[in-house]
Amino acid sequence: MKSYIRVLVVFISFVLQILSLFFLYLIIENRFPLFRYFYLVFCLYIIFKIIKDARSYSFILPWVVIFMIFPIPSSCVYLTMKINKEISGFYKKINKEEKKSKKYFKQDERIKKMYEKNSSMRYISDFTNYPITNNNKLVYYSLGEYSFDTMLKELKTAKKFIFLEYFIIGRGKMWDSILEILEEKVRKGLEVRLIYDDMGSMKKISNNYYKVLRSKGIKCIPFNRLKLFKGMVLNNRDHRKILVIDGRVAFSGGINLSDEYININSKYGIWKDNCIKVEGDAVWNYTVMFLSMWNALNKEDENYEKFKYKFNNNINNGFVVPYSSNPLDGEAVGEDIYLNIINNSNNYLYIFTPYLIIDSDLKEALILAAKRGVDVRIIIPGIPDKKMVYTISESYIQPLLNNGVKVYKYTPGFIHAKVFISDDVRATVGTLNMDYRSLYLHFECGCYMEKVDIIEDIKNDVVNTINNSHLLTKKDKKNNIIKSFIQSILRLFSPLF
Repeated sequence: MKSYIRVLVVFISFVLQILSLFFLYLIIENRFPLFRYFYLVFCLYIIFKIIKDARSYSFILPWVVIFMIFPIPSSCVYLTMKINKEISGFYKKINKEEKKSKKYFKQDERIKKMYEKNSSMRYISDFTNYPITNNNKLVYYSLGEYSFDTMLKELKTAKKFIFLEYFIIGRGKMWDSILEILEEKVRKGLEVRLIYDDMGSMKKISNNYYKVLRSKGIKCIPFNRLKLFKGMVLNNRDHRKILVIDGRVAFSGGINLSDEYININSKYGIWKDNCIKVEGDAVWNYTVMFLSMWNALNKEDENYEKFKYKFNNNINNGFVVPYSSNPLDGEAVGEDIYLNIINNSNNYLYIFTPYLIIDSDLKEALILAAKRGVDVRIIIPGIPDKKMVYTISESYIQPLLNNGVKVYKYTPGFIHAKVFISDDVRATVGTLNMDYRSLYLHFECGCYMEKVDIIEDIKNDVVNTINNSHLLTKKDKKNNIIKSFIQSILRLFSPLF
């Protein structure tokens, strides 16, 4: 079934569920007129509950507005989502496995003493349980194609297992080259597992592509498949990018496994992306992230320890902590790490982001940093991949410019990299965009680093990119009344996109 037909069928099924609840309401109201008033009180309760449980008021604002204007239809949508959530069991499985996986994380007390006064690392360690490590070799690749050959070489060296978890896989040179190696490794008896996001990949591969891979001996799970009667459970996607080889080396960053990410047949000029290679104790964090998701979807491993690689060398290269951001645990880990970096910046803060749709906390933090003298620079795409999302992003630029934040457009093409770097000291590279989907709805991952040797490489990449970008001025972003009105409406409902 073609991708757009699958989406249409699932959407129609969701709408039918909502309509069935709405018609049920009409039938009851027709027989018991007072029911309407009881139901309106129930709608008011839902609004108060949404506000009470909100992690970000910017995120829940459109839902509150919709409830206030259309209380009865909105409540039908809300109830449909709640029913689908309970029926699917999707959230429960992932939460259960996430909690179980924490037992595999043990923080080295020697390292803990070294960072115990560092608020950013204490937050990550204490609230996510991901151990902070300092025994790692790191390589930063400023473009996806620069990492591709290294990924292939490392895949060829695999002796025990290969784990892959990606938002997008797509037929072409990149994926076909990787697949050829995976098939060879399976024939040699290696364990090869792949998770790809069904919605993220649906335009690139066939509906039953996972069956093709399984027939080749590759264990494969399409994440959160598009199915009837799942409704808004489908809203939570696996946006992570993780490749782990033998527990010895890991790759992560912005790149997916499709040709545009290595600048083959890119529709948007130069596709500016990145990747990091990690060798050392930090690889275990990525390994457990993958295994936790895999076993939530397909229980297979009673003990993760068999996949752990023992490193004997002691490199002492700063601090490294790969982390995940889970939309189900009540902690907006990705956003909090971004906020910590912003708030701890003293001299400069440079940011790569493909989208700039931020809540009030991030906006105010960026503005306050600029006002206290921090050189805040944000680099966004010059050629957008999604016109509506880009229009919303533009609406956030003017207030940032008015308060001293510098915003650049990468004129050669599209920026897909997600990077924060500050003061030559700290940085994070990962999959988290500065938008509501990444910060609140998707499964994401990143790698927080302090005082590591590749900080200089990351900074050089950002500076070189700035030199190939256009600095926006207040004049550039002066809109006419009609465009400003459209942007205001889109911005109000941006958490829904």
